Amino acid sequence: MTAPAETRSGRRVKAPKEAQAPKAPRARLSPRRVLIDLVAVALLIGVGIVGWWPSFAGGSYLPAAIGGLVLGLGVALLCAWRGWGILPTAGLTLLGYFLFGGALALPQTTLLGVVPTGETLGALSAGAVTSWKAMLTTVAPVAVGDGYALVPFLSALVASVVAGALALRLRRVAWALIPAALHLMLVIAMGVPDPAAPIAQGVVFALVAVAWLALRGIGESADAAVSVAADGSHSSALRRRRILAGTAVLVVAGLAGTGVAAATTLAEPRHVFRDVVLPPFDVHQYASPLQSYRGYVKDHRKDTLFTVKGLPEGARIRVGTMDAYNGVVYDVSDKGIGSSGAFSPIRDNMSADASGSPATLDVTMDQYTGVWVPDAGEVSSITFAGSDADALRRGTFYNESTGTAVATTKLKKGDTYTVDTTIPKTWTDKQLEGLDFGTVAIPKQAEAPEKLAALASDTVADAKTPIAQVRALVKKFSEEGFFSHGLDGEALSRAGHTEERISTLIGGEQMIGDDEQYAVAMALAARSLGIPVRVVMGFYPDKGQKGTFSANGDNLHAWVEVNFEKAGWVAFDPTPPKDKVPQDQITKPKVVPKPQVLQPPPPPQAPVDLPPSVPDQRGNQDGPDNLWSILGTILAIGGGVLVVLAILAAPFIVIGAWKAARRRRRRAAALAADRISGGWDELTDRAVDYGARIPAGGTRAEEAQTVATALTVPAVTALADHADAQVFGPTEPTAEDVDAFWREVDGIVAGLGSQSSWRRRMLARLSLRSLLGDSRLSAGVQGLRDAAAERIRRPGSGSGAAGGATGTIESTAAKTGGTRTARPGSESETP
Repeated sequence: MTAPAETRSGRRVKAPKEAQAPKAPRARLSPRRVLIDLVAVALLIGVGIVGWWPSFAGGSYLPAAIGGLVLGLGVALLCAWRGWGILPTAGLTLLGYFLFGGALALPQTTLLGVVPTGETLGALSAGAVTSWKAMLTTVAPVAVGDGYALVPFLSALVASVVAGALALRLRRVAWALIPAALHLMLVIAMGVPDPAAPIAQGVVFALVAVAWLALRGIGESADAAVSVAADGSHSSALRRRRILAGTAVLVVAGLAGTGVAAATTLAEPRHVFRDVVLPPFDVHQYASPLQSYRGYVKDHRKDTLFTVKGLPEGARIRVGTMDAYNGVVYDVSDKGIGSSGAFSPIRDNMSADASGSPATLDVTMDQYTGVWVPDAGEVSSITFAGSDADALRRGTFYNESTGTAVATTKLKKGDTYTVDTTIPKTWTDKQLEGLDFGTVAIPKQAEAPEKLAALASDTVADAKTPIAQVRALVKKFSEEGFFSHGLDGEALSRAGHTEERISTLIGGEQMIGDDEQYAVAMALAARSLGIPVRVVMGFYPDKGQKGTFSANGDNLHAWVEVNFEKAGWVAFDPTPPKDKVPQDQITKPKVVPKPQVLQPPPPPQAPVDLPPSVPDQRGNQDGPDNLWSILGTILAIGGGVLVVLAILAAPFIVIGAWKAARRRRRRAAALAADRISGGWDELTDRAVDYGARIPAGGTRAEEAQTVATALTVPAVTALADHADAQVFGPTEPTAEDVDAFWREVDGIVAGLGSQSSWRRRMLARLSLRSLLGDSRLSAGVQGLRDAAAERIRRPGSGSGAAGGATGTIESTAAKTGGTRTARPGSESETP
């Protein structure tokens, strides 16, 4: 290509039209580059997709998320191949969203799971805006069947289109990292406090990003590489150096990412946007269902509370499972995801590992009201009907470990719902013989009364197997105790199950109580022996009763469940039969109406011994604590963003430090001539970072011509002559000469930056071309130059000789970047 001519005044003159090179056609993407870019973008977006796993409690969202990723990459590739701009790309993305969004994210609204319907298009249109809010205002994990898969599908689609388009269209691949990093941060912010694999995600993201940058840099440099030797040995050595350098950067980035992620991983769950938008569900704001036991028996003994159709024979209706005792009340616990009391919103795929007989129950509320939802077995789904169906569905939470369901909007008369469940197998004592107790997580509770612990130890003294121990406790309470609700005409029996009430039960001359006291007493006795046990309150019909079951206070019960290995939770009834009543106890007299006669004021009565109320475990939700919680959430999110940025910046910090160390090494070389050569190398390396393509093995004059043409810096030509005169001159350059030369280099480099945009300056600082493609360090050319320099360096050589030598070297050898040969008069001079 002919360089522009210059007049004496310095003004450029346009070359003749016939001398100009023809305009090159637009370069097409090579298959190698397309493959590398698409794989890298898929891996980076995939790192973010993994983060949705805890939000959906599994991989049910993966078809939607991976489908969005593949669709986005396809749109980006097609538009880059055809050369289409932003508007066609956006239009094609929107078309793909509506064509494939239904099949991938909303299959329940499509025809045959594939063909979009009017409902599908409406849900996709509204979901593009409302799905984000719905995701944040629902307690995770969420269900794909409720439309929440639209969020991972849409986020993966948009991120992959933008990242893929930037990667395929721009030379600087670093721009494509921005949408991939934003996608990862979006998943983190909209996820749950318990992350999927934060350290692995950060490390994989950093390694893939740096490897992608290195591979793209090597590919571009290889296209312009010039082999110095005929056999290509120097080209192979150059590739090896590039691979080793890239590997070093990957190792440093991986170690930095692992260290930062490990140092910032907190023992407590991280704070996410959902914590600010929707406070976590707290089951302790509702009183234990066991506290209402005596009230249902007394006030609704014959009233129909609700009806159940389809209840299998032998199955029990569960209202609540209590597994935490504080000395006052046996309560339902909630210790978070994975614990024995974990509650989550109802969905369609609950209790996926349940085994037994499937059943469908139709439940209709009558006199029953409250938050505890009656169910049975291991529930897979709860479907509400009626005017309050949507509110009940959004406000109902289910505990898969205990089978307890809570409706925060409360059930009332007329509400109906369908329960799809699995009724567990009924185990006999013979089948349980030989099975050990199971290993399950049960919340820590208050110690059992001392008398009860001693009674339990004595009761199981002769029991040799786990089932024998349980049966011994059941027999102790059911055969030695007496039954009484404490109602009119029955033996005195106080309500409640406090520690004092249980001590009274076993400390009196006779044990008198009902299901509430006996179930708690056996549970505490079993826990004192280390047996995994919990208390359940619910309803079940009399033996042999079939058809529609009507729940009332008379068939309300409380029992215990013990966990056995392989068998799971097995129910036991420690309560004595209802007809086993004490005959020598004072019964509570019936109330007889008296004539309306003016009576004197009654004497003061002793206060009724009522069970203490449950302490409020919610704590203060307002005031400074709430403010600090919000500030802590903001700081935690900001810290997470900074961690991600630090991981992404780690490779670039390494690049900057590497270049700074290279400059210091060149500036502080042992010989002054080497410092001059180092200054020229620093200038050409900076020119390479700004886009100049300097061929391998050229002289300084040839390199100066290339830089001057590519970057419009004519001053480098004079600087190249100055460098040759200093390096190959008869005398060693002085310190002042070296300082003056480096000032000229710094001035030209500063000019390169001042003439470039901010974007180009930043890309030049982060460029790896001069680090991975230092083709000027050619051993063979350096040896040739050293031999020629040695021939012309003889004692007594003058400036003319230096000038002749300079001309000879420029025409026959390349500049050296290594050790300069000895000068006349030095200790290593050759005579």
